[in-house]
Amino acid sequence: MKTLRSITRRNFLKTTIVAGTAPLILRSGAFAADATPSNQITLGFIGLGAQGNGLLHNCLGRKEFRVLAVSDVDTNRRNLGKKAVEDRYAEDVKSGNYKGCDSYGDFRDLLARKDIDAVVIATPDHWHALVSIAAADAGKDIYCEKPLAHTVLEGRAMVKAVRANKRILQVGSMQRSMSEFRAACELVRNGVIGTVAKVEACVSGPPVPCDLPGEPDEPGLNWDLWLGPAPVRAYNSILSPRGACDHFPDWRRYREYGSGGVGDWGAHHLDIAQWGLGMDDSGPVEVVAANSPQAKRGAKLVYANGVSVEHVNGFGVQFFGTGGQVLVNRGQFVVKIDDKAVACYRGKEDSDTNCAVQVQLAEREFLKDAKVRLYDSSNHLLDFLKCVETRKKPITSEQVGARSAICCHLLNQSYYHHAGFKWDPAQLTLTGGRGDAKWLTRDYRAPWSV
Repeated sequence: MKTLRSITRRNFLKTTIVAGTAPLILRSGAFAADATPSNQITLGFIGLGAQGNGLLHNCLGRKEFRVLAVSDVDTNRRNLGKKAVEDRYAEDVKSGNYKGCDSYGDFRDLLARKDIDAVVIATPDHWHALVSIAAADAGKDIYCEKPLAHTVLEGRAMVKAVRANKRILQVGSMQRSMSEFRAACELVRNGVIGTVAKVEACVSGPPVPCDLPGEPDEPGLNWDLWLGPAPVRAYNSILSPRGACDHFPDWRRYREYGSGGVGDWGAHHLDIAQWGLGMDDSGPVEVVAANSPQAKRGAKLVYANGVSVEHVNGFGVQFFGTGGQVLVNRGQFVVKIDDKAVACYRGKEDSDTNCAVQVQLAEREFLKDAKVRLYDSSNHLLDFLKCVETRKKPITSEQVGARSAICCHLLNQSYYHHAGFKWDPAQLTLTGGRGDAKWLTRDYRAPWSV
């Protein structure tokens, strides 16, 4: 089967050969107060649905970088992205005639540009690996939405490409850049709640095979390229909404394109479980199946030290230790020592305080002389951009993202096959004679492959 490299366009191949052989030479001072177009980090955006648009508008107000190009398979979204960039920069130059953003229907044309330092990828999940690997080979640094990969083997391939090309990759699992999650994991890692016995992660269920009926084609949409490596099927607006995309489409619900709630929110909450357990370089050794074939919750990841992470309905991420509990969600933070709440903010019911105050109280009380200090980032995008300049690993690097995505995929495989199995986190393989190596990959529609 042909690889992505063998089918890319001639100018893309030329750029890849040149750009992939040397580290990116960055403009100095991109984070200085006097950042100007001559020293900004230049960006291209690939995928302009709801998430991509949100990231784009987040970036447009920052002087540390300049958006030069956008790409989407949908003409409407592509044109709206280009207009958003040019309207915003027209304000800076006090002119309504700014025309400095190009748009592309094919991401490979964007990657062929030598003047783009980094790309932001917010495509459906089934495209993450193909676009990220091509971007790394083209010498671009990468901000890729979560979950990083659509399969276990894609994650391995992405890590390999990023490292071989000496690229920086940040995964959009931005909860690590929120103080409540960092503090929660520092409390756990410093033994404040004793020895951890179990973790519960609240995310929704696994995806299902796509059974959507066909609809009339959407004008201006390259449906074949939207499908890419996925099986051919007729267009349906649930997968790629018509017109501007102002909501999160439900392609995530279908196995061919997404990872269901397990992958969508698991790439956040299972990621925090991994961080709190100190497993960013490892992972579980066993997956225990849910109680019944129909169950959509209840499967467990079991680590070598006996700690289990259970997929449940409940409250964000909960760490249960021999001497207390830490419960954390976005904007919610609870610490219990011997069943007594010593820090607590669950939301409106605790109207006399707020999450930030409770986090600070816990840090002052329990982490003043902490031996374990975790990576402290207060802005996920800026952390990525700073690492583009310094060449240091960002808070959710390719290693972190791939390992967290693997946790999601292992749980999903357990639900798909109603099976428990052993896992080797060092070799990233099934072990113990259970399971099937085919579970670690997927079929690719020619000419696409990883």
